[in-house]
Amino acid sequence: MSTRWRGRLGVGGAAVVLAGSLVSCGDGSAATGTPTLNWYVNPDNGGQQAIAERCSAASGGAYAIDVSILPSDAAQQREQLMRRLAGNDTSIDLMSLDPVFVPETSEAGFLAPVPEELQRTFSEGVVAGAVQGASWKGELVAAPFWANTQLLWYRKSVAEAAGLDVSRPVTWQQLVEAAQGQGTAIGVQGQRAESMTVWVNAMIASAGGRVIENPDAKGPDIRLGIDGDAGRAAADVMRSMARAGVTGPGVDNRDEAATANLFQQGGAAFMVNWPFVYAQGKAAAEGGTMDRAVFEDYGWTTYPAMDAATPAAPPLGGIDIGVSAFSENRDLAFEAVRCIVSEENQASYMVSDGNPAALEAVYDDPQVQEAYPMYDTIRSSLQAAAPRPQTAYYNEVSQGIADQWQPVSSVDGSTPAQSQEYIEQVLRGEKLL
Repeated sequence: MSTRWRGRLGVGGAAVVLAGSLVSCGDGSAATGTPTLNWYVNPDNGGQQAIAERCSAASGGAYAIDVSILPSDAAQQREQLMRRLAGNDTSIDLMSLDPVFVPETSEAGFLAPVPEELQRTFSEGVVAGAVQGASWKGELVAAPFWANTQLLWYRKSVAEAAGLDVSRPVTWQQLVEAAQGQGTAIGVQGQRAESMTVWVNAMIASAGGRVIENPDAKGPDIRLGIDGDAGRAAADVMRSMARAGVTGPGVDNRDEAATANLFQQGGAAFMVNWPFVYAQGKAAAEGGTMDRAVFEDYGWTTYPAMDAATPAAPPLGGIDIGVSAFSENRDLAFEAVRCIVSEENQASYMVSDGNPAALEAVYDDPQVQEAYPMYDTIRSSLQAAAPRPQTAYYNEVSQGIADQWQPVSSVDGSTPAQSQEYIEQVLRGEKLL
């Protein structure tokens, strides 16, 4: 999520505690009389701060953007923002939102409507999944900034030894057989967290199903599609991996960063993960903490398919920029958003922080292509990617999946039905998460 799923929205702590927990990167512009826009961002490598400085300078004194960094934990991010917004906090102008929290934030009335003249500006040339993720009830409510997706990463030497033809779509079953035959593992994210929902949703979507059939519905009226052929196919993949012994060590506590390290250190020759792993591997090779030959053995292709006849629907992540409904500088905030999500800034952010752009044109940028030689695979993956369930009750659905599909070794043919029943009970108020 996020990121990878690192930076997302989250919740946590009372208002007086929250203020002290945020890291502010302001420039003191308020003292000069220049209006200050407060932008709450997910943790990154400093790319959003750099964009804030560029856009502040480009505004010619119209505004200055002050960046506050949210916690790295997704749930804490969401909680902090939601509690502040619920209190009509006017100190928030701009928010970096994970797409999965856009419906909840919009449904609660916390997002300022995107002006009609900017609707096209924020959606034209943007990959379809990113537009969908920034929309709620058929209306664009935030601006797509970057649009992450997972790829299948592999060690070229191991794939060749296994006879795996990566020039064609690879299935999960083929991966299991290749990993088992070569005595290696498949790096997946099996921890009881958002990353588990990312995996389960991608497999269900790739099998032609949907976790939620009617996303606009109220909690008790939501129809889930977990207990169906697609859900059982997802469970079969997990069970197959566990039985073959190819999940690798510590799968039930493994997030994206741990999976990347496992792959980098040779504990897994195959991995599903976000594109940040390439920059991480390159830095390790250049820094001497990983043999350069290992990095040169990195290969990539599109996300694993559920079967050879059906293209995969890879995970979709990223960040959208929302303007708070309680901002006292809405017009200036939307002008700042226009600058933040410009093609130039999306390209520079992809190069500096490794987060794929939402604008397709960015993938034609020579600097992007040089930094990410798999740029075309990323673009193709984004075009085929499926968002996670869009619903104002996402937290309940996501946590319910994470609770019921873990540990990985316990997943079997009954898991889809059990998890669906559990989530339905939560949505009806009959159970607590």
